[in-house]
Amino acid sequence: MDDIRLGVIGLGARSDLVGLAHRPGSGSVVVAVCDRDSRVLGVAGERFGAGVKTSPDHRELLDAGLDGVFVLTPDHTHERIGLDFLAARVPVFLDKPMAITTEGCDRLLGAAREHRTPLYVGHNMRHMPVVVAMRELIAGGAVGEVKAVWCRHFVGNGGDWYFKDWHADRRNTTGLLLQKGAHDLDVVHWLAGGYTRRVNAMGALTVYGGITSRRDRTGERMTEWLSQENWPPLSQTGLAPVMDVEDLSMMQMRLDNGVFASYQQCHYTPDTWRNYTVIGTEGRLENFGDSEGAEVRVWNRRSEYRAEADVVVRVHTPPGTHGGADPALVEEFLGFVREGGATVTSPVAAREAVAAGYAATMSLRNGGKAIDVAPVDPDVAAYFADGRIPARRQGIGDPAVGACSAHPRMGRASASEASSLPGGDPGRSEERDDEN
Repeated sequence: MDDIRLGVIGLGARSDLVGLAHRPGSGSVVVAVCDRDSRVLGVAGERFGAGVKTSPDHRELLDAGLDGVFVLTPDHTHERIGLDFLAARVPVFLDKPMAITTEGCDRLLGAAREHRTPLYVGHNMRHMPVVVAMRELIAGGAVGEVKAVWCRHFVGNGGDWYFKDWHADRRNTTGLLLQKGAHDLDVVHWLAGGYTRRVNAMGALTVYGGITSRRDRTGERMTEWLSQENWPPLSQTGLAPVMDVEDLSMMQMRLDNGVFASYQQCHYTPDTWRNYTVIGTEGRLENFGDSEGAEVRVWNRRSEYRAEADVVVRVHTPPGTHGGADPALVEEFLGFVREGGATVTSPVAAREAVAAGYAATMSLRNGGKAIDVAPVDPDVAAYFADGRIPARRQGIGDPAVGACSAHPRMGRASASEASSLPGGDPGRSEERDDEN
């Protein structure tokens, strides 16, 4: 079978995903790359072969004969680049969040429908073993009917990851409650089996805003300034010249199925991990850790406090970045391009995660007022749910169609294992972008 011809827009650290997809002679090959940094383009041949096409402008790749493209650029560029490739009928892998506004997400969904072009959003946490284990326990009735989901997100390296470059400027992200929280909000929806329809939030720039040391880091990479010695948080130096996003935020949600949820995010904790709690009509589950060695514990009997759970599921983390989630994500996208079919990730769910985070950000910046979250247009949601999505590149076998899951209750899972700026950003970093 011929190799799928791939392009990549943005060659920062997150381009390790494309490294997983570059398998010349074995199913997929990177043939074109784009980045604004000439230094990065200069060594692209060493990564992908001497014949790889390079350009600082993504528009020059629109007619490069691509079968799929990875868009791994800063958040505010996702919409424009995604719209261009969808219109060119090139299947698109969009890094999360798919856009920085709800309207931007809806434009992307609409374009995918209009041009009948596959759209895939990189929510790799749906492939993380600890999340899959929780979802399987819930599906198996471990806690009965879900009534509440809570998530606390401790971001110990937040000062280095998010407050020294473009992430700190709300023009590029809307805010970290959306940018950083898009993963968690998608997981909350997935575990709860519903989407947020009303939200309120509070938050502020409570610590990093008091630091006066600022520095323009244009052209630098996060690896040049990240250090475990940057502690405690107020000892940070060289923060971004523009810094108007919150470092502490918390939101409450009411979902369309009656589940209530909450999400808290702090960027100056000493530790880095996520803690989910799911409460149902017959028990409660909670994860302890989210990488190798993590456990999911379930309590089903009434008692006072006890650390000993009634059920303990020890989670194995397979090889590969983010607990093996990234290899699974890439494999799913390549299969979707070639064969179609249902996927664990969902562009509609990705939109709903952004919509919840966007509304929450508007709420916290307007005194915590409650804001309603409108659902995806029913016709658009139906398009992504009913199997009419072209999902195989022309020239490979016969025409075929496939469907992305349009609701968090759909999709398979197993625990057994805004700007027109072209190109990427030289400071792109996987970990800052919380992939995971």
